[in-house]
This record gives sequence, structure tokens and C-alpha cells, in this order.
Amino acid sequence: MADWNPGAYLQYTDERSRPFTELVARVPGEPATVLDLGCGPGHLTAVLRARWPEAHVTGADASPAMIERARAADPDTEYVLADLSSDDHTADLVISNAALQWVPGHRNLLPALADRAAQTFAFQVPGNHDAPSHVLLREVAARAPYADVVGPVERRATADPAEYLDLLARPGWTVDAWETTYTHLLHGPDPVLRWISATGAQPTLQALEAKDPALRTRFGEELGAALREAYPGRAYGTPLAFRRVFVVAVRG
Repeated sequence: MADWNPGAYLQYTDERSRPFTELVARVPGEPATVLDLGCGPGHLTAVLRARWPEAHVTGADASPAMIERARAADPDTEYVLADLSSDDHTADLVISNAALQWVPGHRNLLPALADRAAQTFAFQVPGNHDAPSHVLLREVAARAPYADVVGPVERRATADPAEYLDLLARPGWTVDAWETTYTHLLHGPDPVLRWISATGAQPTLQALEAKDPALRTRFGEELGAALREAYPGRAYGTPLAFRRVFVVAVRG
């Protein structure tokens, strides 16, 4: 996969930020150090600072473009380029927003990630792998001529709250796990296509763009038509149901 596009990701900042704000609100205590795994372009650091103004915050991300954007926008925060699966930074609070689903075998990594937190390990991941948006992405990508370029599109399934609870509820830990389905109201032309083009569809679009920009355009047109049918616009906008899964694991 090529690098992320921070500008495209930030198109729906309010909608993408809301789950993180609600996750942070459920984290107890006053951590002196905070590690944000998968910090992206650094736009959510303000949420952490508002909650814990005295804490030292470190943002980590595997995307050079995201880290570059974060450092430029927020030079007072420490941002490091790091692979979430192998990074060894520790903190009182280790937190992650919509990033762990990109890490292969993330379920197996969770106990080790939690052990890097002196107080709390908290994360949020999308639970919409079977939503029409992602089902249609896989279906359109499986058609000729796209399938020869991108191959099968991975179904990046995350777990249900009960499974995450089972993985992290060890002696010495108290775990709170839950889910929320948001109904985001999107505006403008092809809003659902623009939404997933910056996240779930990005690897597919990048592969097609690298092969032939015209093929990427054709794919976008086909996927856009399917998404318009699945998510019809209303006079007030286009509703997008989006399920999220949350976990807060606390030592003690």
C-alpha cells in the first residue's frame, strides 16, 4: 500500500473525531504520559490535551505523510514514525483510534499492547466490515478488469466487544467493552464514496491508480453508482450508518 493522504482523511474531521472524543471521555485517571498509536495527521491531539493538559503526549504512526502533516500542524507534540505492531514505546495511557484494524493479526497483539500501558489501554475500531459500503467495495473490486490488478480485497474484520473483553480480561485488569452505531449525515456529491476513498477503499484505489489512472477512474464511477443506490441521498443529506467498537482496559 502507498502512503496515506492526510487531506482526504480530514474531509470528514468531525464525524471521524467523534468516536475518539467519546472514547477519551471513558478513560479514568490522570495519566502523566500518553501514547497515541496510529495518530494520523495529529488532528486529535487537541482532544488529549483538553482532557489531560499536563500530560506528555507522543503520537506514533506508520505513515510518513501522516507524521509529516502532524509535525507541521503541531510542532509542540512529539510524533514518531513507528510500526504499531513492533513499536516499543510505553506510557501511562496507551490509546488508539481507528488504527488497529490495519495491523495484521491485531487480536493477538492486544495483550502485549495493553502491557505497554502503566495505567490504561484504550482503543476504538470500526465494526462496519459487513456494511453495504465495504461489501460493495469487495464486489466491484472482484469484477474484471479490476480483480487482475488488486486481487481479493481483504475483509478487515474486527471483533465484537465480547471477544475483545475475553482477550483482555486477565488478572489485574478491569475491561469495559461496548459498541455504538453512529448515523453520520454526509453532504455533497458521492459522499459515501469520498468517505471510504480516504480509508477502507484507499489501498484498492492506489493499486488501480498505479496501474492505470483511467482504470481507477472507471472503478470509482462503478463503485460510486453502487453506493448511491445503497445510500440514497435525502433532501437533508446522505445518512451513513457506521458501527464502532470500543474498549477501555484499566490495571488494578
